[in-house]
Amino acid sequence: MTEEYNPDIITLEDDEGKEYTFEVLDRIETEDSRYIALLPVYDDPQKMLEDSGELVILKVVETDGEEAFEDIEDDDEYDMIVDAFTERLQDMFEIEEV
Repeated sequence: MTEEYNPDIITLEDDEGKEYTFEVLDRIETEDSRYIALLPVYDDPQKMLEDSGELVILKVVETDGEEAFEDIEDDDEYDMIVDAFTERLQDMFEIEEV
């Protein structure tokens, strides 16, 4: 029996109102925070080929009871979370360490 793959797709809007579509690859929760690893999704195959293939990693925050996302400003925090996602995802995907 083959399981059907149904990706978790979200659309985020930047400060200028431009929308971006991502596939949610993974989520991590620490004692202090929650994080999400996203991969850009493109309708145009050419744009997909031109993409760097880098994950977008954001911090999950609660705003008025709603889930929101923000950049990780602290370099040490970002490095720790990138390492955690890389370790978790490298078994599923071919990830080159930087």
